[in-house]
Amino acid sequence: MHPSPRSHRPLIMGRRAAVATNHPLATQAGLDVLRAGGNALDATIAVSLILGVVEPHMSGLGGDGFFHILGADGQGFCVNATGAAPAAATPEAYAAGIPVAGPRSASIPGLVAGLALLHGKGARLPWARLVAPAIEAARDGFAVTHAYAHFAGENRTKLTADPLSRQRLLVEETGAIVSQPELAASLADLAEGGAETFYRGALAARLAAGIAAAGGPVGPADLAGCTAEEVAPLEVPYRGFVLRQTPPNSTGFTFLQIMRILERFDLAALGRNSAELIHLMVEAKKRAFLDREAHGADPRGRDIPLDRLLSADHAAAMAATIDPSRAAHLPLKPQPGSGDTTYFCVVDEAGNAVSAIQSINSAFGSGSMAGETGVLMNNRMAYWHLEPGHPNRLRPGQRVRHTMNAPMVLKDGRLWAVFGTPGADNQVQINAQILVAMADFGLDPQQAVEAPRWTSSQYGQPANYPHDGDAVLTLEAGLAPAADALQGMGHAVKLVAPLDGPCSVAAIRLLPNGVRVAGSDPRRDGWAAAW
Repeated sequence: MHPSPRSHRPLIMGRRAAVATNHPLATQAGLDVLRAGGNALDATIAVSLILGVVEPHMSGLGGDGFFHILGADGQGFCVNATGAAPAAATPEAYAAGIPVAGPRSASIPGLVAGLALLHGKGARLPWARLVAPAIEAARDGFAVTHAYAHFAGENRTKLTADPLSRQRLLVEETGAIVSQPELAASLADLAEGGAETFYRGALAARLAAGIAAAGGPVGPADLAGCTAEEVAPLEVPYRGFVLRQTPPNSTGFTFLQIMRILERFDLAALGRNSAELIHLMVEAKKRAFLDREAHGADPRGRDIPLDRLLSADHAAAMAATIDPSRAAHLPLKPQPGSGDTTYFCVVDEAGNAVSAIQSINSAFGSGSMAGETGVLMNNRMAYWHLEPGHPNRLRPGQRVRHTMNAPMVLKDGRLWAVFGTPGADNQVQINAQILVAMADFGLDPQQAVEAPRWTSSQYGQPANYPHDGDAVLTLEAGLAPAADALQGMGHAVKLVAPLDGPCSVAAIRLLPNGVRVAGSDPRRDGWAAAW
């Protein structure tokens, strides 16, 4: 590993297992499960559920997720835990536009179905044991962090609109306690009745009644029909590594496209943090996002030409259009904001690994709870498009295109690294920077996570309706020396403070000697631990 730059946080190392999440309590819960004899699947379920309690602005029972699993034998699979648009959610019903908050912005939540599927794939510990940390955190409360206070303040209007959200979640004082007794009761029901009660049992009936009373579109039949799906990961080569990703309706293929383009260039020769490197990566991203706009959708009933999109020939053709000295203006399809998510990863003693991402879309989702269940509903309806002919046009019963993606990196048939981040349209851009930092420049996970980052926006890019956007290249202050050169190339540059860029990366590397090394992002509440 490269000895520099020095990171502010220590690199976390352990010989048996590692967990990296976006909240210390979630990391502790995952490590406790591993030390109690659980495996990576057990830890994933426990972490997922407690994150929905201590990070209600990022994920929860009312949201969705993707889980990417790699066995110690190098075999892997993905779990699509994203819900479909409810039956009542037709383009006609939203002819006046799709709200980005409130009860009508909520779609069917798929997360719990995915966790149940994971538990049946080889988890060791009882389901109720894995729900227990979330119940405790909801019942006894947790202390508000600086990040939580920030998001609560930013979303005061949204939370105020729902009486229970206002009472339980609108807390802006750092160190104050957030307790959620209604959610604790629902989690206790989930511990006893599993996913069946959430989708087809007594808890489902309470969820549907609460949603209906608020005017939301998700009904009993929508919940009853929700299932998770096991799917094969996508895979491409990169400089002797194998990159794997979650398939559509995830847009993880966009990350793979970016890396296939970049593989055609000598990145190390350009220099880390150089204007030339940033320009090249931004231009690769712009071209991949054109394909995301044209093809990102639910693959059920739609032909998505992934073999062509991920081919070496297609990457070469896109690479050939990049001018090394001039930024291209590549707006996405012209059309009449940013998402909030949480990411975590686990590597257990046997070498099993999970790359996991889950979300309720925007911060605090819809802002609307499902009655007195304490379950905060997502605002995933805002990801749909309404114009006829768009591949991601609203269709009841279909899954919306997701920016969520959960990458995995293999070398010589075994795990090399697992990492990821929340951040809507910024996710694949930051993931590409993390991989380049580690694979091309030799940084360790903590160095890569703390490194200054950039994000690029294109007109028509933002995931939330109405999908407008701009053409700005945002640089953290550490990249300021490259700003003038990038502006000279035609980029519209915006500078922000150190560590003030988007996303919150968690990363784990597996060294050849078996040591697990983990990094966490100081931009939010990231925390890593190892055993």
